[in-house]
Amino acid sequence: MTSETRPRAGARGSDDMVRRLRHGTNQLTSAALARLDAELAWYRALPAEDRSWIGLVAQAGIASFIAWYENPTRGTSNAAEIFRAAPPELTRSISLQHTLQLVRIVVEIVEEHTDTLAAPEHRGALREAVLLYSREVAFSAAEVYARAAESRGAWDARLEALVVDSLLRDEPDDGLRSRVAALGWAGRGNTIVMVGSVDEHLDDVSAADLRRAARRASSDALVGIQGDRLVVVLGGEGNLREQAATLLDRFGPGPVVIGPQVRELADAGRSARAALSGLVAARAWPSAPRPVLADELLPERVLIGDEDARRTLLAEVYTPLLGVGGHLLETLGAYLDAGRSLEATARQLYVHPNTVRYRLRRISAVTGWDPTDAREGFVLQIALAAGRLSADEPS
Repeated sequence: MTSETRPRAGARGSDDMVRRLRHGTNQLTSAALARLDAELAWYRALPAEDRSWIGLVAQAGIASFIAWYENPTRGTSNAAEIFRAAPPELTRSISLQHTLQLVRIVVEIVEEHTDTLAAPEHRGALREAVLLYSREVAFSAAEVYARAAESRGAWDARLEALVVDSLLRDEPDDGLRSRVAALGWAGRGNTIVMVGSVDEHLDDVSAADLRRAARRASSDALVGIQGDRLVVVLGGEGNLREQAATLLDRFGPGPVVIGPQVRELADAGRSARAALSGLVAARAWPSAPRPVLADELLPERVLIGDEDARRTLLAEVYTPLLGVGGHLLETLGAYLDAGRSLEATARQLYVHPNTVRYRLRRISAVTGWDPTDAREGFVLQIALAAGRLSADEPS
């Protein structure tokens, strides 16, 4: 505290004034708490235990002011010392704004009781001292909350990194639910994982801004920065893929892959595996859209040995065609072998070209992939090859 913020030059507050203030401490505290209860809805909504802690804080603040007024060189206006009367968790129950309202009301109460607490010749000095002291307490309170927020932010960032890492390794445990709850994850709706690169090393400010952007995009969000790789986990209701696309400009150059949607965070490992595999495989499809779905990269993922992709193609393409019958698999193979020529396929199968057209439409209806489209035909070709190879595997 500077010399300008101390009571007037002269020296300490008068002994008579200090006695009056100490005698009125309980009266001032009771009046302050009554004012809090009457004017502030947030105070009335607090649990009884927290209200009692605030009473101790108010009493400690008044006592600290009296000690400072008696001897500015030994007293303190440090809010951390005043809040020492309450547990650290109180800063999570009341915000900085609430704390400043508490300071304001205590100041008003002391001012209102100036006439009864001070002799006429000391009232002006007492008012001035109260105002100076409250200003210093307000500034130090802001520092207390800033340090608490910084500490919580650093802890939350470390916790978030651990959660994202466990999801990528597909190792959810019993503590996952409590950890994500501490990070504000509500858990309503579905979950997807989005991966890509970061343009450059992100400092704390840029990383915090990225996290805020992710939380604006979706009701639930987790962000993991792993070297030059950026992982975003989004959860909630609505179209998560559209919400993820709004974060595209936060990623660096190169492919950005969105994993399949899963029902809950505990299953996010499957979405993460697909997205990470797609990030590696995307190099084989230079014209892929950005962002690209991991399921649109199924053939490239099969080529790099992704067993999940192979099983997906078998389950969604080969097995349904095999089950339908009607020469669909035979027609697909012949069409692809013939360079996607209707006439050549018809001659090879000894059928009319219209029959080939009909069967190709049936293949598209069954699998969701169009054999006549260059890209989708490639997907079907890899699925057909995977199916033929799986038929030779021992059961």
